[in-house]
Amino acid sequence: MAGPAPFLGFAAQPDLADAIDRWQRWLVSEKGCAKATLKSYNTDLAGFLTFIAEYRGRPPGLNDLSALALADFRAWLSSRAGDGAGAATRARGLAGVRNLFRWLDRQGIVHNPAIQILGSPKVKRPLPRPLTAPDAAQLLDAAAEQPDAPWIGLRDRALFTLLYGCGLRISEGLALNRNDLPPGAATVRVLGKGAKERQVPVLPAVHQAVTAYLDACPFRLPGSAPLFLGARGDRLNASVARKSMQGLRGLLGLPDSATPHALRHSFATHLLGSGADLRAIQDLLGHASLSTTQRYTDVDTEKLLSVYENAHPRALGK
Repeated sequence: MAGPAPFLGFAAQPDLADAIDRWQRWLVSEKGCAKATLKSYNTDLAGFLTFIAEYRGRPPGLNDLSALALADFRAWLSSRAGDGAGAATRARGLAGVRNLFRWLDRQGIVHNPAIQILGSPKVKRPLPRPLTAPDAAQLLDAAAEQPDAPWIGLRDRALFTLLYGCGLRISEGLALNRNDLPPGAATVRVLGKGAKERQVPVLPAVHQAVTAYLDACPFRLPGSAPLFLGARGDRLNASVARKSMQGLRGLLGLPDSATPHALRHSFATHLLGSGADLRAIQDLLGHASLSTTQRYTDVDTEKLLSVYENAHPRALGK
């Protein structure tokens, strides 16, 4: 009888190791799972199966997963809490493990009803923290005035204008090639999470910022080349853009929440404040669920209450 096969730093029975390998391939090829998400799933799954191996006294196989009771899953979550993992960390770990069990069930490999009824740790999602419209405008102007090479300042302004003007994630903006955003194009095609495409309108201000950057860019590359380039002419790395934003917020006295992703939050919040339809904002952001977009209504309500408390003559304390 073959012994346990090593997998992700712990021992798993060969049948389970093979099933996990197939599940991973499905995540990448069928679901378009991002590398960071796959790595997170693997880390959480490794911890789960290591716990089960220690809990049961042997490396787990497929039959062991089928036999796990609700108490077993709860014991794992309790052990994570005991190790200091917060509710969000435990919920993320459970999501990855549950994803594997769902796939095993659909494939007819493992059926475990216990994990289907296991409640996820309650996580209070923090509200998005957008920039104010004046702060966003000031940041975009200041980006082009940084002391690096002039074309780099124009590049940063173009990137940040794109994120704010189109509501893109930084990964989506940096994934664009030059021919994805032709001069004057009414929309840009964006490849979002799960390889889902969406069309987003492009404001004239975005085109103006991108054109100014491309005119100053010292690299002359074909349309298939990356739209945003690093100092050496390769695709701009997200960490470089975040570092640039960090310098800007220090210069302007903005809070630590002023990140490239905050520009996406600002896009949604400012649209909502101007009367845009929530469903339209959902489509523009590429959210799979309307509940994700609805967080921006909480931001708007919080702002309204703040104005009330500071200005209304009957507010508490006045």
